[in-house]
Amino acid sequence: MSDQQHEVVVRRAQPADVEGLVACSSALFAEDAGTRDPSVNVGWPREFGPERFAAGMDDPSRLLLVADCDGRIVGHLTGSVAEGTAMRPAKVSTLVSMYVQPDHRRGGLGARLVAQFAAWAKELGSELAEVTAYSSNADAVRFYEQNGFASQSVTLRAAL
Repeated sequence: MSDQQHEVVVRRAQPADVEGLVACSSALFAEDAGTRDPSVNVGWPREFGPERFAAGMDDPSRLLLVADCDGRIVGHLTGSVAEGTAMRPAKVSTLVSMYVQPDHRRGGLGARLVAQFAAWAKELGSELAEVTAYSSNADAVRFYEQNGFASQSVTLRAAL
């Protein structure tokens, strides 16, 4: 089933979408962190996601978007905004997580999700937007660069 056959609507998440959000988040954890970061609890979305997503829908500092294809959630984006601090006075919006099911990739859906995130961030007065991606996930890094993000720092990690 492609986006061309069925319209995919990007919209704010509603309480009925929690199960779809958990499923997409679980797929993201399994596909991305689960293959790249052994320190991540890949069961987090199923254990803590329902409560976290439900709480985020009423939080004005959080954004929960879903990609809805005929009532089925085929992708999501979550974001948050934080006021500046004395050390970093800029208001910053963070793209916390994003996932698009494989059969809906490469058709512009991810770019639509990011565009809605950017519009939300601007509406809230954010001066910067940021996202974190695993350096070994070249596709994600390339995608975010194509959508206006640029590499600023690198996190180095050592197992102890």
